[in-house]
Amino acid sequence: MSQTKILLEESEIPTHWYNVVADMPNPPAPPLGPDGQPIGPDALAAIFPNAIVEQEVSAERWIEIPEEVREIYRLWRPSPLFRAHRLEAKLGTPARIYYKYEGVSPAGSHKPNTAVAQAWYNKQEGVKRLTTETGAGQWGSSLAMVGEMFGIAVRVYMVRVSYEQKPFRRSMMQTWGAEVFPSPTDKTEAGRNILAQHPDSPGSLGIAISEAVEEAASRKDTNYSLGSVLNHVLLHQTVIGLESKKQFEKVDDYPDMIFAPCGGGSNFGGVAFPYLADKAGGKDIELVAVEPASCPTLTRGHYAYDFGDAVGLTPMMKMYTLGHDFVPPGIHAGGLRYHGDSALVSQLYNEGLVSAVSVNQLATFEAGVQFAQTEGIIPAPESNHAIRACIDEALRCKETGETKTLFFNLSGHGHFDMASYDKFFSGELEDFEYPAEAIDEALHHLPKVG
Repeated sequence: MSQTKILLEESEIPTHWYNVVADMPNPPAPPLGPDGQPIGPDALAAIFPNAIVEQEVSAERWIEIPEEVREIYRLWRPSPLFRAHRLEAKLGTPARIYYKYEGVSPAGSHKPNTAVAQAWYNKQEGVKRLTTETGAGQWGSSLAMVGEMFGIAVRVYMVRVSYEQKPFRRSMMQTWGAEVFPSPTDKTEAGRNILAQHPDSPGSLGIAISEAVEEAASRKDTNYSLGSVLNHVLLHQTVIGLESKKQFEKVDDYPDMIFAPCGGGSNFGGVAFPYLADKAGGKDIELVAVEPASCPTLTRGHYAYDFGDAVGLTPMMKMYTLGHDFVPPGIHAGGLRYHGDSALVSQLYNEGLVSAVSVNQLATFEAGVQFAQTEGIIPAPESNHAIRACIDEALRCKETGETKTLFFNLSGHGHFDMASYDKFFSGELEDFEYPAEAIDEALHHLPKVG
């Protein structure tokens, strides 16, 4: 049997992040201010350090990773690439299945790849506090961990439904020294306004972003940190895809299809973007973003300018959106419950360079259980989306006899999501396909631009 675990040395951690903007056929659509006019980098400087702002607007292909950041990466990077021999055998597929396992990080997911970088750049500028939002808690716990490493206080606004579903994520953040509040809260004007209209609001990432941005903008000692969506976040995550390319070289293989969960886009961009340059150079590779049917941003959203938060405090970005006031149902993949998507992922999808599929909640848990029973790792609910799409393709290969190489990003473990698995086993989980009329209603509230 061929190799199961493909490893790299610490010396092979990438020295530079890859910026997909350099290889996009068209320049990114600019963010817009409240007047509908393009904004410059200065507008972002109120809540982000200068180095992050520069990365947000950069078109340079390679951006150097600071040595201090690579030093912390060594705690868990390079992450392993696995050949899923046992899953292949169980499915009876001729396809070769590989997965990159980001759950080896101390926080249990891919999120520290950008948390380390963002905290370091803020530390360089003397920032003492960071505010952020979190859905499932993987981003909040990652920023809490590195905030403690760099001596930066962290306040997390956690989407209320996830705060209640995932108490141990909250405990992790508190262990690493962060303050955690269920959003919407009464601590911000944005939160108070939402509670006045919807006292029982389950919260959303858009609402939590509004609260975190409002606090950061109102305090000189505080900056805001975002775990997905923005260009610099996807940039930092490209260490995943860059490492995987070296690992595939070691076993003389190369993926025909790549699958990754997609909510805001950091997971998908991190693994898929480094392969986009190959695609531009003529490689036949399909890059598939997998999203929940209950929050179908790419597959059923509208490509338009919209706010990144619920209240309208952020600049407007051109992206696939379900409307900034969209509040998705409380599905158990809390990290994918976002109304919009990365502007870069959205533009590449709009231009046909990446593809997207949506999958139902029950099918994702079925796939996660099948994966756990063959490969041993219990995946996060978000990761189950990529596993579902990959298994579906492997079964298609079984029908056609194709020997494709399939690759997915196993973005995190599900050790703190067992209550979700319990509900799946007891039959309490149900599929929810977001109704077309609700999407149409939310899209009526898009900002008027141009």
